[in-house]
Amino acid sequence: MKQMGKYFAVVFLTLFVWSVAAASPTAVFAAKADKAAKAPKAAATVNVAKMGDMSDFDPGNPVTPTGDTIKIAVVAAFSGPSAYNGQIYYAMVQWVAHDINKRGGLLVDGKKKLIEVIKADHQSKVDQCKKVTERMALQEKVHFFWGTDGSHFMKVINDTARKYKIIAINATCMSDDLQDAVNFSPYAFHATFSTASVARGLAYYYGQIRKKEKKFYILNQDYAFGRQFAEDFKQGLKEYYPEAQVVGEDYHKLFLTDYAPYLTKIKASGAEVIFTGDWLPDAGNLLKQARQMGITLPFANVYVDEPNYLNETGVEGTKGLVNISAYYDTTPFFKTKEHIKLYTTWKEQQKKWKTLPYSSIAFQHFTANAAGWVMTTYWAMSVLERAQSTDPEKIIKIWENDSFEYINGKVVKMRACDHKAIMDLGVTEYVPPQEQKVAMNIPPYFWFKNASYTGPVYKVPAAKVLPQMDQKLDRCKGKNEWGE
Repeated sequence: MKQMGKYFAVVFLTLFVWSVAAASPTAVFAAKADKAAKAPKAAATVNVAKMGDMSDFDPGNPVTPTGDTIKIAVVAAFSGPSAYNGQIYYAMVQWVAHDINKRGGLLVDGKKKLIEVIKADHQSKVDQCKKVTERMALQEKVHFFWGTDGSHFMKVINDTARKYKIIAINATCMSDDLQDAVNFSPYAFHATFSTASVARGLAYYYGQIRKKEKKFYILNQDYAFGRQFAEDFKQGLKEYYPEAQVVGEDYHKLFLTDYAPYLTKIKASGAEVIFTGDWLPDAGNLLKQARQMGITLPFANVYVDEPNYLNETGVEGTKGLVNISAYYDTTPFFKTKEHIKLYTTWKEQQKKWKTLPYSSIAFQHFTANAAGWVMTTYWAMSVLERAQSTDPEKIIKIWENDSFEYINGKVVKMRACDHKAIMDLGVTEYVPPQEQKVAMNIPPYFWFKNASYTGPVYKVPAAKVLPQMDQKLDRCKGKNEWGE
């Protein structure tokens, strides 16, 4: 079998996500690198021509192999207030598994093996996360952990992965301290964007690209991620937009139902933009209540992008939202026939699904944050096949310094010393349906009739927002932010 990276098709959901978080004291920055652009060449990429037969794929009715399989435990909330996140994650990982299985599986450990995806419900409880990851390691004997909605849970996953020498794929959590000198694990890979990169990326966009609004109000969830995300944004403003002001700063508990006290303060503050790292369900509920209170300010956000909430809020209520993503590159969105094929394959298949949430409008398109999660899963499986083994030490050897090309041409690289992904970021402004053609450049030339959505996309170069590197981590001492 040729490199998986050479042929893996990639899926994108328009889902969004919503799982971030956790503790994160500011890391010690690495020696500053020359911030000239450095475009790595991809060791692996995608080949849509060999995408498996997806005609029977249904995340609500999955085809799950058993026996001598490659086991991936999706550790997330599948119950409780964050359960929607787990459903999304499972669908994405299951899509990748279905595709690979339809191709005949992967040649590892001297034989072809199919991929089995297992739900591991942490119920949004730390103790339960410890219990379920232990069970996945000892009873299910999984080869990979995949997570999750909450960096505090990702830390538990990484700790268990270190204990039992299992590869942990961090596909969603942003907190930089997950791979600092205190928490670093050689078995964990932070394969998505990081808190510092995202917050500084939004500051870069407003200060170096948009150059309009100057007054920002910070409103985040009240735990370590929310507070660190705010600090990183303020640092980004000093770096890229020193004339900007933070006119207010507040934090609210997770899964709140009434944001009125905070929104009232925002309304009186003179703010021009609300900066938030909130994830679902808070992100959607915050948007809806703000609009109900007559607050029309744009949100600079990561996760205020869930289509159900957007369509409920309407075109005018979602116009001008500014979203940053690990997947976005530049517009137009579709640049190749292969990308269009992937998109239409998903879109046509989704019409058949009868089970919520998969039958909802949220799953119609592939874009935004979740596309990056899907890409991360393909990347990990590409590394596995190139290692030709489920031996974690062999996987680590391949993934360190590896690079991977997304279906849209974006190349990401895994920094070897601390296992953090380096990537360009993309910022988009949501525009009404009649203006969405700038991004949605195939019929019907708009994403949604009842919501503003992805319009022009602006690239934030990786060189401007390199992830934090902790020089107290022995592996990183003396290296610059590129890991060199």
